[in-house]
Amino acid sequence: MSSFQKGAVPITPYKEPTPLPEEVPKVQELGVTSAPLKSAAFFIGAYCKDYNEDFMLCKAESRTDPGHCLKEGRRVTRCATDLINKMRENCLESFEAHWNCLEINNQEYYRCRKPERTLNSCMFEKLGLTKTIPGSPPGQKPVHELEKPIYKNIQK
Repeated sequence: MSSFQKGAVPITPYKEPTPLPEEVPKVQELGVTSAPLKSAAFFIGAYCKDYNEDFMLCKAESRTDPGHCLKEGRRVTRCATDLINKMRENCLESFEAHWNCLEINNQEYYRCRKPERTLNSCMFEKLGLTKTIPGSPPGQKPVHELEKPIYKNIQK
């Protein structure tokens, strides 16, 4: 016969006891899960390119001191937050449809091309952003613009 035993791990959430130093600027976290981040990833890359490059250059300067680039990291977070808020203001329905599709389909892009197309067109029109995929062959149509892709929900 089995009996119930109370778990050893407390249920209360963990809170870091040591605050960040005062010289590190305060910034709220994005507050989104991986699916909305993946849905917005290419747009964040284009919109926050300068901040991302500064952060990566800073990290290359000092690999041993992780606190060396906290200010640059905060700038990247602020930029991504700004873009997510703009996406919510301008393209909420298509943004939610795309990241919900990603959430349901194990975060596979090829299964969510239709909602991705509507999100792309909204982002291109309302925010003027472009979507470039790194490593795409020049002169060929990008994979997110293909009308009849090889990979579909049900492969034949």
